[in-house]
Amino acid sequence: MKSSSKSTNSAFASLLTAITASLCCITPLIAILAGSGGIATMFSWLEPFRPYLIGLTIGILVFAWYLKLKPRTQKEIECACDEDEKTSFWRSKSFLFVITVFTALMLTFPYYSRLFYNASEKEILVVAENNIEKKIIEIEGMTCAGCEAHVENEVNKLPGIISVKASYENSNAIVEFDKSKVTATEIFMAINKTGYKAITAEKKIR
Repeated sequence: MKSSSKSTNSAFASLLTAITASLCCITPLIAILAGSGGIATMFSWLEPFRPYLIGLTIGILVFAWYLKLKPRTQKEIECACDEDEKTSFWRSKSFLFVITVFTALMLTFPYYSRLFYNASEKEILVVAENNIEKKIIEIEGMTCAGCEAHVENEVNKLPGIISVKASYENSNAIVEFDKSKVTATEIFMAINKTGYKAITAEKKIR
């Protein structure tokens, strides 16, 4: 039973490291649900460690499955006093499989996190050409696709926004807007409301 117990403990450990690896991407979504943008970047410092946490998670999971699937030694068979009793669900392969699936969902969360943000289409009214402005805004704190969706979701709430495309890789957002309905300052404020920090903006040549 010892190897079974170790396997269960390893499964819980892998789940914990998987959640930790994705905290920087899960937190922005929690921030929206809680209505507190300030917590969005709380775990962004974990991003550089994400590859190591993913590797650790996979290693622990592999070890857990090894313990679960390896043949029992003669000594383990002889010591199995309660062999006739049914194995509890928490020590079963089914439970380890559930943990494995959930862990995989946590590790891949940044790739499907956009599904949790509003993707409603905005109605764009006809805008006079001389009122259209496009700016590149530098942003600090974005670490994944979830961060991008968080910024885009907040900026799109403003009137006069024609399009917004955030990029965590480039640490910026390209915003096209009707300057007669919304100002660059209001856009800055909307971004800062998410917990990320808008730094500078430059007009983009159309």
